[in-house]
Amino acid sequence: MRAAIYEQFQQPLSIQQVPDPTPDPNGVVLKVMATGLCRSDWHGWMGHDSDIRLPHVPGHELAGVIVAVGRNVRQWVAGDRVTLPFVCGCGSCPQCVSGNHQVCDHQFQPGFTHWGSFAEYVAIHYADVNLVCIPDSIEFSTAASLGCRFVTSFRAVVDQGKTSAGQWVAVHGCGGVGLSAIMIANAIGARVVAIDISEEKLALARQLGAAAVVNAQVHADVVAAVKDITGGGAHVSLDALGSLSTCFNSIANLRKRGKHIQVGLMLGDQNHPPVPMDKVIANELEILGSHGIQAYRYPALIDMIEAGKLHPELLVQKKVSLQESLDLLVNMDSFNTTGVTVITKFD
Repeated sequence: MRAAIYEQFQQPLSIQQVPDPTPDPNGVVLKVMATGLCRSDWHGWMGHDSDIRLPHVPGHELAGVIVAVGRNVRQWVAGDRVTLPFVCGCGSCPQCVSGNHQVCDHQFQPGFTHWGSFAEYVAIHYADVNLVCIPDSIEFSTAASLGCRFVTSFRAVVDQGKTSAGQWVAVHGCGGVGLSAIMIANAIGARVVAIDISEEKLALARQLGAAAVVNAQVHADVVAAVKDITGGGAHVSLDALGSLSTCFNSIANLRKRGKHIQVGLMLGDQNHPPVPMDKVIANELEILGSHGIQAYRYPALIDMIEAGKLHPELLVQKKVSLQESLDLLVNMDSFNTTGVTVITKFD
């Protein structure tokens, strides 16, 4: 099969012919129909993820068709249209038994712990635990765009933040994660303040339901701006980028007893941000993480899509080939794209 591979961190990728994968007894092999380009893949290419062993094939936001099934798989057959969360549970560790597959002790992450979906085919482990059926009404490109950014935002806003109608939600960073969070928060009736440094991204944030926007390059004090707009601070605030400043601002712009959700990865030199702990204590703030979602939570999300309450397809701003992804991936930290880019051509 053809696959995009890097043999050293921070070095160019190339398209190579490599052997087709085979399923393990509890797994399947998918023909990849679409896979997203995510900043997490860039972090992996930079060498920020200790799970990656070189040479490596990135890609963790994917959708495809099953072409081979392991002998122990009971719920899936060849031809099924499926997707999966980017963190896959083993199904048997204490975390999985408690229903928290997204923090599985033995998690499988395509594109990190194993070769990923920047390829014609990809092997998936623990199929019965992790695969999700894609309804015919949802295109592969849309399904792939859910796999990391959208589902992580869904868990952040709905499950971790427990956001309710009428609350103020601040979203720091309007990339794929942030725009997903804006759409989801708006769909459940919350009011959203979107923060970014790009007027183009802020304009898209408004189109997706943001009630107000703050350009961090224009406003010297982002925290004050958010508190002014929200009348005292956000009830729920997300750092959807993952930087020292966005993390600090997201915590500092909360009202009393508010919740900060860290969604954007904080790796490399950003992994130990300053925290306004005086505010956390005095105002009884909550600091939570959001890392993927369980496969069994997908139906709630898919129901909202099929009911027309969510339109993740609007986030897919660009469809590219595997060849084009080689340059796009290594330049992802320039933040010069809007929305989500998805690979849909692999030949």
